[in-house]
Amino acid sequence: MRIDILTCLPELLVSPFAHSIVKRAQDKGLTEIHVHQLRDKAINKHGQIDDFVFGGGAGMVLRVEPIAAWMDELMAERTYDAIIYLTPDGETLRQPLANRLSLMQNIIMLCGHYKGIDERIRQTYITHEISVGDYVLSGGELGAAILVDSVVRLLPGVLGNEESALSDSFQDDLLAPPIYTRPAEWRGQVVPEILLSGNTPKIEEWRHDQALARTQARRPDLLA
Repeated sequence: MRIDILTCLPELLVSPFAHSIVKRAQDKGLTEIHVHQLRDKAINKHGQIDDFVFGGGAGMVLRVEPIAAWMDELMAERTYDAIIYLTPDGETLRQPLANRLSLMQNIIMLCGHYKGIDERIRQTYITHEISVGDYVLSGGELGAAILVDSVVRLLPGVLGNEESALSDSFQDDLLAPPIYTRPAEWRGQVVPEILLSGNTPKIEEWRHDQALARTQARRPDLLA
């Protein structure tokens, strides 16, 4: 998978992609992540990429020209399966959406900033609009980092155990059950005996029951 990210603050994305699972995926050649500075396509020598809002109002808006220049350049080189704009009014990121995106080969992510982007970019280029939650961030960079992590970890070969991603919360519309490791007893708290029994069918049944109970208590909306 190749992911191209358009942003005016590429520095914000250095650390999230330089460690842990996303770095491992890049080192294995399973994904390429290219971060592009919008100011490289600025409209003047001052590096301008934004302007005032037509009709008045607070804040600045990213202009069409720098974004369109990057889009046209990238799209001339390859076909993209998705061109994503990170925005609070997009589809909320949930596991099924991450699963679908993980099957794609080439993706562009556009990070908004200031008050957002000119609507004509959304109408001309954007195929998916995604929100990482019902709150507002200063820009789309952190949302892009979340989206990249949620998708890349699903690529075959990225995780050490292929089944690990399949047992994550939300994969089956349930929260994950409680998990334990050694020691079996700690400060008077004992690991459930079933987990030490070696009876795999009974353990899986227990885990499912626990996942169902936890989901019912914490996220009953998922059961609907």
